[in-house]
Amino acid sequence: MDVKEAARTAREYITNLFADENVKHVGLEEVEFDDLAKVWRITIGFSRPWEFPEDSPSPSFSSVLDELKPPPLTQRSYKIVSVRDNDGRVLSVMNRTLADHN
Repeated sequence: MDVKEAARTAREYITNLFADENVKHVGLEEVEFDDLAKVWRITIGFSRPWEFPEDSPSPSFSSVLDELKPPPLTQRSYKIVSVRDNDGRVLSVMNRTLADHN
């Protein structure tokens, strides 16, 4: 299996697994291949409705300073999907925690 096929498998798996949660903005974040285990580790990121409210009010631009503020940050969930190379079987889905860069 090549990297595109592994990534597609992981993305589809996450989309189907979390379908009841109405995840949005599902995307590929990272890819790693473990030569020894012959397993792809694919990180997929997505937003859940409670992390990215679609009906939030538009920002108010009451002053020049308000216009300079960055948009509010949204939260994302990240999952590592392990995909076996020889048959494309998904072996696990685990949380991917991000390092704090502050």
